[in-house]
Amino acid sequence: MSTMDEKHIPEQYKGIEVLEQVYDSSSELDPVAVGKLRRKIDWHLIPLISVLYLCSFLDRVNIGNAQVAGLSTHISLTPNEYNWALSIFFIGYVIFEIPSNILLKKIGPRIWITIVMLSWGTIMMAMAAVKNAAGLLAARFFLGLTESGLFPGSVYLISLWYTRSEQALRNGLFFSTATMAGAFGGVLAYGIAQMEGVSGLHGWQWIFILEGLPTVLLTVVVFFFLPDFPGSARFLNDKEKELAVHRLIVDAGPATQTHFSWKQFRDVFVDWKVYLHMITYILNATPLYSLSLFFPSIVRGFNFSTLTTQAMTAPAYIIACLCTIACAFSSDRFRERGLHYALPTFLGCLGYILLIVTKDAPTISRYVSLTVTAIGVFSSVPAMLSWFTCNIGGHTKRGVATAAIISFGNIGGAIGGQIYRSSDAENGFVRGHTICAIMMGVSGILILVMKYFLARENKRRANLTPEEFAREAEGEDLCDQHPGFVYFT
Repeated sequence: MSTMDEKHIPEQYKGIEVLEQVYDSSSELDPVAVGKLRRKIDWHLIPLISVLYLCSFLDRVNIGNAQVAGLSTHISLTPNEYNWALSIFFIGYVIFEIPSNILLKKIGPRIWITIVMLSWGTIMMAMAAVKNAAGLLAARFFLGLTESGLFPGSVYLISLWYTRSEQALRNGLFFSTATMAGAFGGVLAYGIAQMEGVSGLHGWQWIFILEGLPTVLLTVVVFFFLPDFPGSARFLNDKEKELAVHRLIVDAGPATQTHFSWKQFRDVFVDWKVYLHMITYILNATPLYSLSLFFPSIVRGFNFSTLTTQAMTAPAYIIACLCTIACAFSSDRFRERGLHYALPTFLGCLGYILLIVTKDAPTISRYVSLTVTAIGVFSSVPAMLSWFTCNIGGHTKRGVATAAIISFGNIGGAIGGQIYRSSDAENGFVRGHTICAIMMGVSGILILVMKYFLARENKRRANLTPEEFAREAEGEDLCDQHPGFVYFT
């Protein structure tokens, strides 16, 4: 057992007395103790951030349910203005993602996420007061600005608590609440929409109020119970903190840099992996957001009544949720990312093709096609998120890269808001389905290309001579560029 040099102890872990005798990376980990610790972390972190993301996703896409409940009619919204109300959310979202992740690291997740939740929950409830398109556009822009802190911050937080082989399942459990938001949101909207006229408010106004209220109330829970980092977690005792730190250091290998580094910041923007992740992310995110935003409208095109449409959004989302969790579990179980990202992506492409082919078929065929599409679109996300957090070393580089990739990818939300047009409804939204099918097909190919290059680089590093290894290992803040770092493929 050796004492770790002070400069290698992560900032958030310093000051913990138990770390005066930190194990080195070659010491053995007790699998029983690790399993017990992991379960304890799971129960304290994953349910909470999952509920937060459920609220977040519900609040961003419930405008689709509000539209079915008469939003456009009551505030005289044109189809073009409605589409821009969808897209402008993501403009605000993209602008603030990188600054938000930097603030999260400096302020701490507990305080920062409390602030952003209180902000977006208040805006969500205030949207019930909009009277025209201008008010709706302004509210949606600031809703995106305030919500931008949760998703990339939660993905980054998971990467700071879990080893690389544990992240896909946790990201899957976390993200699966997005599909539950679709299911829960449809059922909830079905009930709320029947409050039409209560206290002089329309059903869509009650949707905004009652779906924004839980977010505001949950800020109290977040402030007192959301853990920041392993070294400061109040629910862990000293020995558990020590083990939590140690297993992350062992897993990180040579990429243990935790200090803020401008070199790491710059390295994000010269790393080819970051750009390829950006491209595949936006190609997958555009269909994901367009499907989430227009799901009620697509289902309504299956000749259901308004209230039945709200309820029938649920089954497809529930099936997609279960498949997302299964895919995430498999990704961690086999320590593989590329195929678990590519295969669901190709399935989503197939689903869109089926939606085009079955546009004049009976309702059941069209609904099955939509369910296949939802499974593919949503199931690709856990591997997508955990792949870049696994393969980017160094806290600064990972934090900035995570925000940059998600920020760029979420431009797909703005694009997605323009893909489906009301004028295409009579034709079964063929144009929108075609665009999404092409994007997912291209993304699947690029994912396989990236998997090939990462596997080739791993093989090259494994075959380095001692002299070549030593030469490539020279320098500071190498992070994942260190020859001893092994990429997940």
